[in-house]
Amino acid sequence: MSEITKRVEEALEQIRPYLQADGGNVSLVEITDDNIVRVELQGACKSCSMSMMTLKAGIEESIKRSVPEIKSVEAINLTEMV
Repeated sequence: MSEITKRVEEALEQIRPYLQADGGNVSLVEITDDNIVRVELQGACKSCSMSMMTLKAGIEESIKRSVPEIKSVEAINLTEMV
């Protein structure tokens, strides 16, 4: 596991309890060569109307605070909602 992947996983661990408290979760799918993190929202987070806000204001902010070189975070399973 690369150093950047490890740091992203640690950032996800920080926010995961909040997601799990609402019946959701998140998993890291990949980090692209241009430092875009792709995640999959799981459980209640998949269908929640606030999932885009959770992704941008919660997950993305947490990752970018811990790993400043990350440019953005995308959810692979939210495209149908956007």
